[in-house]
Amino acid sequence: MKRPILIHPDPRLKKLCDPVADLSDDLRTLADDMLETMYDAPGIGLAAPQVGLLHRLIVLDCAKQDNGETPRPLVMINPRILASSDERSVYEEGCLSIPDQYADVERPKMVEVEWLDRDGKLQKEEFDGLWATCVQHEIDHLDGKLFIDYLKPLKRQMITRKMVKLKRERARP
Repeated sequence: MKRPILIHPDPRLKKLCDPVADLSDDLRTLADDMLETMYDAPGIGLAAPQVGLLHRLIVLDCAKQDNGETPRPLVMINPRILASSDERSVYEEGCLSIPDQYADVERPKMVEVEWLDRDGKLQKEEFDGLWATCVQHEIDHLDGKLFIDYLKPLKRQMITRKMVKLKRERARP
């Protein structure tokens, strides 16, 4: 089931999420719903706070289907970055909670991440390039941080004003 995506500014997007204590069927359903919502948007990542739930849960899939790559949907429960490279990379980032706004963000080029999968098994993997950027972006959501928080204040304020206007327009009958 597709879920509505919160649009910035929304106080839930700035909150620290609680660790998931119990891998319930409801949580697995939420993960499935988030994947469906992400693919439909379309996007390459989605965090639980973006659908209004303050759980440490993210989904992502950076495989490029238009290049013939096989989809690789990942469900990460309680993800955490164990290590990150000194080498940096810059990607133009966007966010489903900040539609049609993009900006260059510099982050570590590689990260090692540990998480529980949907079956409760501990996973660990090193991510590079776009995958590394995406997983860092989504984990930031779990800590109440948006990609625009990396921007200079003026640019951040300009994007926020555009989002306020967008929300006003969407609220009109």
